[in-house]
Amino acid sequence: MELFIRTKKYTGGLQAAIFDWAGTMVDHGCVGPVASFLDVFRKNGVEITLAEAREPMGLDKKDHIRALTRMDRVAREWEKVHGGKPDESVVDALYPDTEAMMVSSMVNHSDPIPGAIEALEELRKMGLKIGSCTGYTRPMVDVLAPAAAAKGIKPDAVICSSDVGKGRPYPFMAWLNAIRLEVYPVEACVKVGDTVADIQEGLNAGMWTIGLTRTGNDVGLTLVEAEKADPAELAAKVAMVTERFRNAGAHYVAEGIWEVPAICREINARLSKGEQPL
Repeated sequence: MELFIRTKKYTGGLQAAIFDWAGTMVDHGCVGPVASFLDVFRKNGVEITLAEAREPMGLDKKDHIRALTRMDRVAREWEKVHGGKPDESVVDALYPDTEAMMVSSMVNHSDPIPGAIEALEELRKMGLKIGSCTGYTRPMVDVLAPAAAAKGIKPDAVICSSDVGKGRPYPFMAWLNAIRLEVYPVEACVKVGDTVADIQEGLNAGMWTIGLTRTGNDVGLTLVEAEKADPAELAAKVAMVTERFRNAGAHYVAEGIWEVPAICREINARLSKGEQPL
């Protein structure tokens, strides 16, 4: 391919799709991280709700803990139990236990989301490289990635928050994927994830963005729970998350990874006309 020089609009096709992990490629409902946050706060005498645990999802895990301690209700409960508001020293104290819990549970949350293996294969047939990034740290990914690979999820690049100076919503993980995959320009990349932080990351990186609803953190249902859910109630949850993602600036919103190849074909058509993600 001839090197693109930025003196005109890029009209080539997509070259890479960069995926989040939990709730996007594996771990339907993004269950793995949630239990660890609930457990580490409970261990320290403070109960946080499932909704609170899920709200900062997509961030680097230390940033996630920091966000939880800054929630008004959580901070008040912590002060009642410990006699002072949770400051940065509390974040530093909670993080090692959280990381250890997540590392020990990664292998149990590595099952591919239905349609993920087929979607990745289809994207490769379309000529796209497959990148990935996550709020998980390297010790967590070193457990998750091999377990997922054994089940068919094998991205070409695996970048985690501890590989860069700042995690989401900063664009550095997405950019490092582009560097590792040797993909240029950035508008030839699409970022796919299941949280607002994923969307913000992709937008900040100058990439196309796709938000996934049904399989992700914000709907928060395992595959079994989603299959047993009342259809009207599930549809209402999906609609609520769809609106949230559109308000966050997502170029596309889909229920799951199985819809991504078709969306990529649409993006290719838009790129060929000179349309850009910004």
